[in-house]
Amino acid sequence: MTPHEEEGQRHDLRLLPPALAVWSSSALAIGAPPVAAYSAATLAGLAAVLLLTRRWRRAASLASRIAGSRSQLTEPNGDLARGWWAASVASRAVRSRSQPAEPNGDLARGWRRAARAARSGSQVAGPNEERRRARSPNASPVEESSRPCDQRKQRGWLVWRSARRIHSLGAAKVRRALVGVVLACVAASAVGVGTRVAAVETGPVRELARAERVASLEVVVTGEPQATGSAARRILLVRARAEVVRRTRVRVPVLLIAADRRWSGLVPSQRVRLTARLTVPRHGELLAAAAVVRGPPQVLGPPSRVQRAAEEVRARLRLAVEGLPDDQRGVLPGMVVGDTSRLDAGLAEDFRTAGLSHLLVVSGANLAIVIGAVLGLCRLLGLGRRWAPFVAAVAVVAFVLVARPEPSVLRAAVMGAIGLLALLSGREKQGLPALCAAVILLVLIDPSLARSYGFALSVAATAGLLVLAPPWRTRLRRRMPGPLADALAVAAAAQFAVTPLLVMLSGELGVVSIAANLFAAPAVAPATLLGALAAVVAFAEPSLARLVVWPAGLAVGWIIWIARTAADLPYATIAWTGGALGACTLSVACAAALVILRWRPARLLGAAVMVGVLAAVIGLRVTAPGWPPSGWALIVCDVGQGDGLVLAAGSERAVVVDAGPDPQLMDGCLQRLGIHAVPMLILTHPHADHVDGVGGVRRGREVAMVLTTSRSSGKESRLIGGLQVRAAVPGQQWTVGDLHLSVLAPPEGPRLSSDDDGTTINNASIVLVARRPGFSALLAGDIETEAQSALVANVPPVNVLKVAHHGSRRQDPAFVTAAGAAISVISVGRDNDYGHPAPATLTLLRHTHTRIYRTDQSGDVALVRATKGVSVVTRR
Repeated sequence: MTPHEEEGQRHDLRLLPPALAVWSSSALAIGAPPVAAYSAATLAGLAAVLLLTRRWRRAASLASRIAGSRSQLTEPNGDLARGWWAASVASRAVRSRSQPAEPNGDLARGWRRAARAARSGSQVAGPNEERRRARSPNASPVEESSRPCDQRKQRGWLVWRSARRIHSLGAAKVRRALVGVVLACVAASAVGVGTRVAAVETGPVRELARAERVASLEVVVTGEPQATGSAARRILLVRARAEVVRRTRVRVPVLLIAADRRWSGLVPSQRVRLTARLTVPRHGELLAAAAVVRGPPQVLGPPSRVQRAAEEVRARLRLAVEGLPDDQRGVLPGMVVGDTSRLDAGLAEDFRTAGLSHLLVVSGANLAIVIGAVLGLCRLLGLGRRWAPFVAAVAVVAFVLVARPEPSVLRAAVMGAIGLLALLSGREKQGLPALCAAVILLVLIDPSLARSYGFALSVAATAGLLVLAPPWRTRLRRRMPGPLADALAVAAAAQFAVTPLLVMLSGELGVVSIAANLFAAPAVAPATLLGALAAVVAFAEPSLARLVVWPAGLAVGWIIWIARTAADLPYATIAWTGGALGACTLSVACAAALVILRWRPARLLGAAVMVGVLAAVIGLRVTAPGWPPSGWALIVCDVGQGDGLVLAAGSERAVVVDAGPDPQLMDGCLQRLGIHAVPMLILTHPHADHVDGVGGVRRGREVAMVLTTSRSSGKESRLIGGLQVRAAVPGQQWTVGDLHLSVLAPPEGPRLSSDDDGTTINNASIVLVARRPGFSALLAGDIETEAQSALVANVPPVNVLKVAHHGSRRQDPAFVTAAGAAISVISVGRDNDYGHPAPATLTLLRHTHTRIYRTDQSGDVALVRATKGVSVVTRR
């Protein structure tokens, strides 16, 4: 395809409306009552049947009218005969779904012929006319033109009206057919979702979940265990299918939430027994329950043979990369088969910040590399066009099994299968119809994909590569070398397509993503191919596989360096409004940018504005004070999903309230603040996300005393050995320098035990009021609704509220109102699995007219004493 053809090519959009209909209707139907889904399916189905049957009835009627009038249009030299010929050509074009607007189509030619006859009454040669002239070559042209002109014009006018009616009927039928197909897709998706919703919302599993009961279950693992949280508090999420609950046979999907590391060794298709507390899913997913598991799994049987073979491939690849450095050992299996079990959490965050996290998820790019390599090998071996697609299809199936059927893998596999079918049939492959077909097929099979952000990101990136990359590549080739233009167009198109979704998820706009992808692109294919080759070779000769992964490690090392360098750049990400509003505003900004780029005066003005903004940013960066800001009173450290607060208590001294889940993160925060001594360490309650980072507080620092909740179970004692420990009781007051601390809670009560649930332990948290001249803060620990209600009468008005329990939905409005804080800070981890902060909590805080800051969006948050009240400085 030439560059001109590439830029001007038209995409086949016929499958786009059905794909969007299936996707949107499935996303809306999930979470709705089954009755609503069935009602929508019934209405859409009836409308589709009426439209589609009417289309064929009108087509049959039109054909019969044309056939019935044919006997009247057989004059050998009449305009009606020629008009019938033009009309029949147009009718055939309509029946064959030719595009009415195509300038060279049969329908357009037939219409133009009839129109000329109507305007001038001139003779337009039709098939009967040509046959008559062949039989009588000596006929006088005078005889032909001797008929009255008005009769010819009248007949031509009738013919033109007939052709125009055929044209309008054809276009209307095409539109009705499209609407009918869309409604049929809506009906099919609504029926599928309604059936699944009815299955998960009824039965013994959902009844136990509504009551939040503890039950014994037998489940079959259906997905790869996914680790989340910090290194100190690792939580495993396992998708499974419940088969037996309390001796009752069922078959519904559930999500297992486990803390025991032994769950990470499970393989899909394994059957296990477990004891868990069942709760109702809070995110509108097609799940019967979310199960908080206690203890390790009790394995009842081995995985299937296919899954055993797939796990063997992954294990051999992990063995082959043992000789590589730690970072490369964690990244390479992720790039090849999606195995991120050894990936460092900090490195994963760097990949996310640099916009390279898609490399750690197996997607269409990986599958395209594998298919291309297999087809190239088949060509070298002499396999023809008929057999090569079959070999590639086997490779696709094997790849999906090894990489696990995740949303991006499934989308890529279906697209690859459609492309191979096109190759086998000899038809030209078109990417956009293949993508739409993949979306329709996958969402109809598994409607939960309609609400999967991973699936949406994968589809959006692919659509960007198919629609945006070709014209951008053509234009860039006019100004730069071809390979550079190709790489830049691909990186920019994919990033442009997924950026609104990323902003909706994270509330951040990546600035360095395009450049990072451009520099990393040359190393992606070598790393993937050599890694896949090593996985295959490892079956026969592990020592040879170690040699193969060595150059792959070099390529991965380059990608890691790019990720870390890009993540360390200032302003690598910019805070942006999250959610749907952020995505919409960003889309409007992008549309405005495209308009500016197309208009030269606006382009010059925009360039001038950008230069001015850049100069201002650089000036602020140079003149702005370093971290921490001068006069800070409280720092809320970004420690992930947990709490880590630092109260200034003099030069290089601070009181630390909770230590977060990760010692590295807590130590890093204190190092940035220059803290070398901790007169008091306060551990509000013995949950891992508050105490597991104590080692980071003690690293190179003197801790004078530890204050714990009076109801502590002693779980934190393993971390504070050798330190003086005191129990907090209401009414206690402590003074460190000009910092004054008052204890409000917890009241006296029984000691906590390992059998207590999370709410009981949270409500045993220490609640403090911290004061110093010009500053006051209420530090609420993780107390929930019950404890908050009991404290309302004792809550004083303060400047700052540290929102309880990471902004969970269990907040008492009276407690928040009593604090009357102008600033509220939520210490919360990015993309946590608890839904923190809850939308209801954010709404409550907005109604109190408080300014909200979140560590997942702003990083470390500093509260600084100012002339008028308290100001906020964020590290990001």
